Amino acid sequence: MTLFASFLMAAGAAAETRGGTMLVLGDSLSAEYGIERGSGWVSLLEPRIRDTFPGVQIKNASISGDTTSGGLTRLPDALLQHDPAVVLIELGANDALRGLSLQATRENLARMITLSRESGASVILVGMQIPPNYGTRYSRQFRELFPELAQEHGVDLVPFLLEGMASDSSLFQADGIHPNEAAQPLIADNVWPVLQSALERLQ
Repeated sequence: MTLFASFLMAAGAAAETRGGTMLVLGDSLSAEYGIERGSGWVSLLEPRIRDTFPGVQIKNASISGDTTSGGLTRLPDALLQHDPAVVLIELGANDALRGLSLQATRENLARMITLSRESGASVILVGMQIPPNYGTRYSRQFRELFPELAQEHGVDLVPFLLEGMASDSSLFQADGIHPNEAAQPLIADNVWPVLQSALERLQ
């Protein structure tokens, strides 16, 4: 085998690995907090991906309680370890619940988008919202932060992870914050169209 042929085979293998990996970087909403393992929306997307995009795998690097600061700290190692073709960022809710600076949240998310794209991955940003009791202005600015970032950086956006269910208490655990198992298929439905489009562009 010639050196050139060996190089082509190695390059092809690398491309196959990159094209077959999607990284989810999130918090408890993606980490199956309080529900049975394997019942979360990330897990529910796996058979859809397997049927539509054979060979694509999900690596769920979500941690309950994580903030955008924590995600930014963890992201470089996750990119090196998984070499993803797509990075889905579902972070920010804990920043808001703790009343952290919106500017810091924006900067952290922007940096994660930049790092992911510099690694060669496409990015899906997941929008979040918080109740108005955190302050009408703060809640509005937090909601608008995600589409603004998506437009500024030219990345895909899931407008709101909990779209169509946020006001239905029967879909949440006793804490009123974390979706229960019945909500997970609805969340998967909210993410799937954007994810499907992103994966189609990689084919």
